[in-house]
Amino acid sequence: MRPVRLMKVFVTRRIPPEGRAALAQAPDCEVEQWDSDEPIPNKELERGVAGAHGLLCLLSERVDKKLLDTAGPNLKVISTLSVGVDHLALDEIKKRGIRVGYTPDVLTDATAELAVSLLLTTCRRLPEAIEEVKNGGWTSWKPLWLCGYGLTGSTVGIIGLGRIGQAIARRLKPFGVQRFVYTGRQPKPQEAAEFQAEFVSTPQLAAESDFIVVTCSLTPATKGLCNKDFFQQMKKTAVFVNISRGDVVNQDDLYQALTSGQIAAAGLDVTTPEPLPTNHPLLTLKNCVILPHIGSATHGTRNIMSLLAANNLLAGLRGEPMPSELQL
Repeated sequence: MRPVRLMKVFVTRRIPPEGRAALAQAPDCEVEQWDSDEPIPNKELERGVAGAHGLLCLLSERVDKKLLDTAGPNLKVISTLSVGVDHLALDEIKKRGIRVGYTPDVLTDATAELAVSLLLTTCRRLPEAIEEVKNGGWTSWKPLWLCGYGLTGSTVGIIGLGRIGQAIARRLKPFGVQRFVYTGRQPKPQEAAEFQAEFVSTPQLAAESDFIVVTCSLTPATKGLCNKDFFQQMKKTAVFVNISRGDVVNQDDLYQALTSGQIAAAGLDVTTPEPLPTNHPLLTLKNCVILPHIGSATHGTRNIMSLLAANNLLAGLRGEPMPSELQL
């Protein structure tokens, strides 16, 4: 019998156990993994991907023409452990006939939970309150001290009423939100019906919302969407939350809006760059809460994501339908 030729798979980071096990048990694959929780250096990435048939990567790895050239003609499948694909040079990938797997749906609930947590943390000023307890600022009960903004009777604006946007609205509705408005490429009357959400222009959403949550994909049309003009249209009492991609927001303009009192507060789970430098001006502000991109960070969700990413990769290598394939 002729020995079976193993397909080379390169994994760019240490991934959760369920996905790791699925790859390890694949009899037709030889798996090499960058065994660290930290991002892989470019030289190691280029070395690892050279000659690979399959690549399992993260958002932090930019898969561009240069890396694809380095990989060579063997590369048939790229599986990303993410919903977002803005780190992939999709036109170049399509040109080469490479299939792409991604992980939609499975992180919707975890990300929506995080968005609501971040909104509440920001609007009720929880980090400030915790710090006051620790530093001795809590001297007595004071009627006007650490007052924030509540959701009851409010208008919530959602930029991008996709899976995650809908899941956020579903969770916010029981808080007594009076009205939902949304914007996007086009109206979504069926999805919006559950929340009686109204499709409006971006300027109208900015002007009328008490809380704004950004959940859209990063595209040329949404890059820098939330800029000086956008923030100037917002209410001075409004709270802004971004869980989509850092580049949707002009961070310099956001800093000016927060320091000038143009808007009340902001909560960010995504920034540009990531990680945000510790000396970044936004980190000096009490009315800006920044998290390290942990939208999907529950044990269960990350395990499911890793298993889906592994199954996408294996199916693609074997010429089978992927559980979640990005249509290029």
